[in-house]
Amino acid sequence: MTTLLMIRHAPIVPPPRVTGRGDPACRLPDPIPAGPAADHVVASPARRCTATAAALYPGRPIPTDPRLWEQDFGLWEGAETPPDLGPLPRAALAVHRPPQGESFADLIARARPALGALTGTTAVVAHAGTIRAGLALALTTPEDALAFHIAPLSLTRIWTDGTDWAILSVNEPL
Repeated sequence: MTTLLMIRHAPIVPPPRVTGRGDPACRLPDPIPAGPAADHVVASPARRCTATAAALYPGRPIPTDPRLWEQDFGLWEGAETPPDLGPLPRAALAVHRPPQGESFADLIARARPALGALTGTTAVVAHAGTIRAGLALALTTPEDALAFHIAPLSLTRIWTDGTDWAILSVNEPL
């Protein structure tokens, strides 16, 4: 049995931009809350995630896993806002790839083995998209995970036995 304590990184330093594979710094609150109790901690390699993880879990080793990176927004990266795709159903949005980027479905396929390999109670400090990918594993229709807003420095708890996945909570404050 595994409980994933999925924590979104602290807010990025302004100005706000489309940020997937970009690596802006984050702005940590002062004081920073303590991270929830966890047997293990892992983070996306993004600077905003490793800095958040180190602040939440001081003195602990924080391994990184590149499969936990945010969705690759390709040519949209760094834009003030993504292009307007018009009214796009979630199923179509989930498989839409930005030019030279990846779709949400691609992100789920990349993150699934990383999340499925975790054991015990593991804190995963990552991105909104990565957390939505975790939620998608518990939903009958994975694209419904796109309906969730994931706040910075929030906790989403997901349980798995390796086969079944269950959402325990979303957007708990730290």
